[in-house]
Amino acid sequence: MSEKIITFKPETLEQVKKIIARYPEGRQKSALIPILHIAQKEFGGWLDVPVMDYVASLLDIKPIEVYEVATFYTMFNMQPVGKYVLEVCRTGPCMTRGSEKILDHIRTKLNIKDGETTEDGLFTLKPAECLGACGYAPMMQLGKFYHENLTIEKVDEILELCRQGAIALD
Repeated sequence: MSEKIITFKPETLEQVKKIIARYPEGRQKSALIPILHIAQKEFGGWLDVPVMDYVASLLDIKPIEVYEVATFYTMFNMQPVGKYVLEVCRTGPCMTRGSEKILDHIRTKLNIKDGETTEDGLFTLKPAECLGACGYAPMMQLGKFYHENLTIEKVDEILELCRQGAIALD
């Protein structure tokens, strides 16, 4: 049985090369985070070991250097995720304004635990550390957008809009 070859689409590879070219020779590791974002998007929404190894080879760095960065930042997924990743802030300001109730509601409504994905593959719940919108707590990031001043009703509306495909992620 042969292993699947990991490679970017030609147009993506051109984009990656342009990003790498922004940095001086020997400093190509500086392109790691933007390239990991591209890799995650192109290879199914998460970074498995072969994908991270491929990124390391493009940057001419050791695979461990990629693993360290990918596992440190919560915006990178180390396992398959749903189409909609619900990242609910759970730090102090959001907690004092009800984020734990929001998390409990999502867990119950979707019948999933933290880090799990619904059976239909639509939603993944991912409690997050500070998302930097404390004045609008409680809040959740969905794709590149913030949903702020959450209530149970707002969360239900967001989930329904996601089911209808009416929520943009980027």
